[in-house]
Amino acid sequence: MPKPRAVGPPPTSGPASGAPQRLRGGVLGMADIAAATMANVGPAMSFFFSFTFLATTAGEGSPLTIVAAGVAVALLGNTLAEFSRAHPSAGSFITFVGKTFGPVSAVTTALLATLGYIVAMAGVISISGGFVQITLHHYTGVDLPWIIWTLLLTGLAVVLMLRGVVVSTKWAGYFFGVEMLMLVVVSVAAIVEHRGDLSAAPFLPSHISHGFKGLAAGFPLAVYMFIGWENSAALAEETENPRRNVGRAVFSSVAIMTVSYILFAYSTLTGFGYDVARLGDSPTPFIDVAHHTLGALAFVAYLGGLTSTLGVLVAGINSQARLVFNAGREGLLPSFLGYVHPTRRTPNKAIVTFTATSLLIIGGWALGHLLGPGGSSMNPVVFFTESSTLGAILILLVYLASNIALPLYYRRYRPQEFRKVRHLILPALGTVAILVPLYYLAKPGQPAPYNWFPYAALAALLAAVGYAALLVRRDPSLAERVGSIVADAD
Repeated sequence: MPKPRAVGPPPTSGPASGAPQRLRGGVLGMADIAAATMANVGPAMSFFFSFTFLATTAGEGSPLTIVAAGVAVALLGNTLAEFSRAHPSAGSFITFVGKTFGPVSAVTTALLATLGYIVAMAGVISISGGFVQITLHHYTGVDLPWIIWTLLLTGLAVVLMLRGVVVSTKWAGYFFGVEMLMLVVVSVAAIVEHRGDLSAAPFLPSHISHGFKGLAAGFPLAVYMFIGWENSAALAEETENPRRNVGRAVFSSVAIMTVSYILFAYSTLTGFGYDVARLGDSPTPFIDVAHHTLGALAFVAYLGGLTSTLGVLVAGINSQARLVFNAGREGLLPSFLGYVHPTRRTPNKAIVTFTATSLLIIGGWALGHLLGPGGSSMNPVVFFTESSTLGAILILLVYLASNIALPLYYRRYRPQEFRKVRHLILPALGTVAILVPLYYLAKPGQPAPYNWFPYAALAALLAAVGYAALLVRRDPSLAERVGSIVADAD
């Protein structure tokens, strides 16, 4: 039976003369992109610096917040899987929204996604050096500035990515494997250590602080812990049978991450004797549990954190730079971003530009701290939380547009395949799931700098729409180029 083809205009040349440049096709399997996706999620890094807030908002029942977030992300995964089945593309959300709503929406989505991912990745880049600084200072007393380690690790990640997608994806998978092993060892050891005091209370709705309000307050952060779940879609052009494997990678990754986070949360609560107040006083409660349970062997928790930051650097920049590359290739962003290395078939200019821009954001944010009222240096852990929040708002807007687009796309281009549950009910539920964290991230009354993030996101949205309208007016052929490059096209 012949494979389905994407509906729309045939592949055309980009804004530059000649055929568009292609990435190396079919070199990654489902296991490769699933491992890269979970490496991009970075469970150690995400959990270490998120669970304190999650536990203090949702209380002893915080694992149920993780369950709710896992279900919400699975709903978003349905949208990504269904779009990838019909029209696999390195452009991912940008292509899907653009094919549905037209070139103005494509350029707008490209700008929002690029900015959102770069801002969020800036936090990851900073925390990579910050965590090395914390680890070395704890074990050796050496206290070199975190920016030195950040630059070294980022340089290493970029070198791996420029060597080729197979090499970099394999290394991201190795980092993830070590990370998960370390986390599971600590979690199981903590549960065994406290086996006489185990309780089912964390899984009872009655133990969520303030009921639904507590669940909803922690929900945005729980969803953010899964950010990176969409990694596999951007690797579609380099994946074998992307119409099938992208969806499988998405759902398997979300399932594994959900179960893993529940295990980590339960073991952390158990390690603190279900004392949420005491847990809330710890900046990294999982590491404290490792110290209390394993003593000198608590180094395994630090090792998990270190490999996690490396995995996120490689997997995150790898996939997100490909969205930027495809947007440049189709003329939605500057065309130089659509360059492919002639031998390794990697989007070198997009990778370097993406990384350099993230570093510039770190530098600008640090300068703002120095010149601000307090005149203090920037704390990479605090910056990680701040930049992640701002980036998440922009990324959630892209998720929202994609969920709204799915039923319209199938009705217009593939009406014979339209299914009410997969293409209408599930994306509608996914839309609701996105609106909840958007509300809590944008609601008034938050402390600085979080109180101005919604206004910054709104300004970015309006500027992106204005620029998109101007670009499409100057170049009407954009309508034909959006989504014209299908990942598995011959």
